[in-house]
Amino acid sequence: MQMSDQIDRPTWRAGDVPVSARFDDPYYSLEDGLAETRHVFLAGNDLPTRLRPGFFVAELGFGTGLNLLALAECASSAGVSGVRYCGFEAYPLPREDLTRALAAFQTLSPWRDALLDVWNPDGFEAVVGPVEVRMIRGDARATLATWDGAADAWFLDGFAPARNPELWEAGLMAEVGRHTRPGGSFATYTAAGAVRRALAAAGFAVERRPGFGRKRHMSVGRLEG
Repeated sequence: MQMSDQIDRPTWRAGDVPVSARFDDPYYSLEDGLAETRHVFLAGNDLPTRLRPGFFVAELGFGTGLNLLALAECASSAGVSGVRYCGFEAYPLPREDLTRALAAFQTLSPWRDALLDVWNPDGFEAVVGPVEVRMIRGDARATLATWDGAADAWFLDGFAPARNPELWEAGLMAEVGRHTRPGGSFATYTAAGAVRRALAAAGFAVERRPGFGRKRHMSVGRLEG
């Protein structure tokens, strides 16, 4: 398969909200993508309270980078530098689509512009504000298994489990658990039973919480033991 076959060219809804043509699912909430990120991934992982230099966030599904930018804003507001981030992405967006997808988030412009300056869909390492960033391209079912890192917090933000089941399968959730530091956490917008059971089997104490907007529930958890 050629690399060009592994780039996602989105369609657009509600103005400039990107929708994956491959999975027919929006990259972020049609209501307010940044508010959703803050509710689900930041608050769900108890950030910024836990942030410190060296704190490591990993993400399944880099997507538009919105979650990374919200993390950079969060760390900057908290006065914490040296936060680390690694995103795993199989189908990266071309730069022009990434630019359009992030154009509306003016409050994130310092970190957005830094990300766009270094964006490489084949993968990259860079510094975005207070965050040391790495994006690993490829199927997470292969790349996570060989990753030598361990996260303090996970953003589990693949497309909906019904549309993108590969990114939520039990084997991959087990790898998430294996690559989490003791006491580490995860947060995700989904409350699908199969995902919750897989994360519990991976060692997390899983909790259901109120979701964002029209989503009734989301899931969070801490690694036990």
